[in-house]
Amino acid sequence: MGELTQTGVVQHLRNGQLLHHAYKHHSLLPSDWSPRQVWMESTGKSRTLQSGMAFLYGFLPDFDWTKVTVRHQWSTLFCGSACECPARNRYLEEEQRRQYRLRVADSNLERTYVEMARTLGVLTRQLRAANPIDSLLCHLCHSLSFPCVPSGDSSAGGCLTMAQFAVIRQQQLDDEVDRRRVGVYRKYAILAMYPYLNRTANKMERVAKATEAGRQPRLNGEEVFTLSSGHDVTMAPLLSALGLEEAKFPRFAARIVFEMWKSPHTTQNQAKNRAGKGERSKSNSKDGEVFIRVLYNGEDVTFHTAFCHSNERHISQPLCPLKNFLTFVRKDMFTIVNATSYKEACYKR
Repeated sequence: MGELTQTGVVQHLRNGQLLHHAYKHHSLLPSDWSPRQVWMESTGKSRTLQSGMAFLYGFLPDFDWTKVTVRHQWSTLFCGSACECPARNRYLEEEQRRQYRLRVADSNLERTYVEMARTLGVLTRQLRAANPIDSLLCHLCHSLSFPCVPSGDSSAGGCLTMAQFAVIRQQQLDDEVDRRRVGVYRKYAILAMYPYLNRTANKMERVAKATEAGRQPRLNGEEVFTLSSGHDVTMAPLLSALGLEEAKFPRFAARIVFEMWKSPHTTQNQAKNRAGKGERSKSNSKDGEVFIRVLYNGEDVTFHTAFCHSNERHISQPLCPLKNFLTFVRKDMFTIVNATSYKEACYKR
């Protein structure tokens, strides 16, 4: 239970291959890449470690596991040394109470749980607490029949059905709608993912400053690719914190990609040509300005994020200034929890 399947391995291999081909013509990593250029971190579960390594096998130009150092993150939130946050825990408890109330009020769901428990010969409360959607999804995605048991003293026997799965899945979709309406989860997500987003912002700013200063890369290369291999309970709050509230609950092998882009330096003749074509008014980016792009499962969602949905989309380059992301992470995101900093948000009464 809880191990990565061969189907999961193939999904991550394909993810890696997709991104390898997407960045190949940008020469992101040379064939003789150095350990310094690739950063990988994973939670302590074997499936996240294996998922990350399968991805790198497909992604890296010449995979060599002896060159990969895996940093262990003990928390699924990848919060490092900044995990202590009482307010985040309170928001999570409030969100769990909301989920429980919604499930209890769903009479169709309760009837389905009773039927399933009778079939399997377990107590209804045990089945309800186990939240069987994960197990049933695994069966469905691997084209396996749902669990069956013979009739006996404690069970009616038979098989779980697709109709029962559909009821549980519909409740999950209803929960996502109610979650957005109430808004408590977004507050939890902001505090849960701030440490990870802040670390990401700091890395990007460091690269941007080095680029701006025209500093030469180190002999063994700078870090150019970071991989964080986590869980659905990592991905879901990250999506919410970014303001991607309409994104569905993460499927197996889901991925979020943050890209950094730099506008090319224009020559005097190019600037004149743009002005002659009337293009200057379309884009106000400066030479060498750094931008960010966000993709979810390959779809560009940059202009759906909280930090860039109001930004005028460039016609020639659909990118968002990196400074928008930095300001959001360090200041703007805390307005949702009526605070001005992570520390204030976590400890205020």
